[in-house]
Amino acid sequence: MRVLMILFLILILQSCNPKVEKAHNVYTSVEIEDIYVDTTLSIRAIELLNDKSLAFAANNGVFGLYKPKSESWMTSTQKYDSLTPHFRAVAHTSTDFFMLSTESPGLLYKTGDDGQMTLVYKEEGPSVFYDAMKFWNDKEGIAIGDPTDDCLSIIITRDGGQNWSKLSCDKLPQIKEGEAAFAASNTNISVSGDYTWIGTGGKTSRIWYSTNKGKSWEVFETPMINGEATTGIYSLDFYDNKNGFAVGGDYTKPENNRNNKIVTNDGGKTWKVVADGENPGYRSCVQYVPNKDANQLVVVGFNGIDHSFDKGETWKHLSDESFYTIRFVNDSLAYAAGKGRISKLKFK
Repeated sequence: MRVLMILFLILILQSCNPKVEKAHNVYTSVEIEDIYVDTTLSIRAIELLNDKSLAFAANNGVFGLYKPKSESWMTSTQKYDSLTPHFRAVAHTSTDFFMLSTESPGLLYKTGDDGQMTLVYKEEGPSVFYDAMKFWNDKEGIAIGDPTDDCLSIIITRDGGQNWSKLSCDKLPQIKEGEAAFAASNTNISVSGDYTWIGTGGKTSRIWYSTNKGKSWEVFETPMINGEATTGIYSLDFYDNKNGFAVGGDYTKPENNRNNKIVTNDGGKTWKVVADGENPGYRSCVQYVPNKDANQLVVVGFNGIDHSFDKGETWKHLSDESFYTIRFVNDSLAYAAGKGRISKLKFK
């Protein structure tokens, strides 16, 4: 009887021990399977549609759709007159897919009624460069880009993406000298409900914040590394209206792991550096693992894949495989894209 009681107490203590509980949640490996290969492409924009299909758009005007049930691909090429757009931003509603090119002319396409992509917005100018795009709901969406005047370029739709309007700088905070955004993974913008966060970089690295789907804005300082054109926030993700995480660094010095991982628990108003001086170094995309109460994160970059189970305080390097961006299907399956490929990632 005494032995049984001791065993029973051990089981109770283990079940209450957070370290034991966390240990069961730590990924120890990732299995990578390439599902699309085209060595001519740089793929930085992928999006999971409502039916769990995977859409992407890349350079050379190439875009496509993967149907996981049939494991089939449909790909096409978008041209604009004699130009070949370079896409780094995609988004979707429940009925339509959108893709946005980077430099001038900035071209935003929407799924057309005839099955072809229809141009719904065009912007020309020497400073035009669009970076990322998201939708709050089926009617309202936002895309952001580098400044063309003294504010970030922000365009918004309120009619399901049929029409887009650029916000004037008198409705936005003023940009600081050398401040811009990065088109590294279509993730330097994050939305949750009506809330929006934009991460900038360059000579300063800040958070642009809206609580009302882009109608008004505030700006918050961050401790993210900054000061050079290649430094700052490259990616951010919010689990809910309070918990967020941002990564970046300097892609020209990818081993530098100082001040390149920051966390917030007050909706982006204040940020704290975590794992300072510890790997990972530069990463281009961060995503929360679904259904893990904002505790678990995965980051990817051209130097590999890393996982944290404790809000970014510590990290485990899972792979040296190179990717630019990642999206989770569930807490153990994701898709990632990079130079010349899209892959299925199974975390174990």
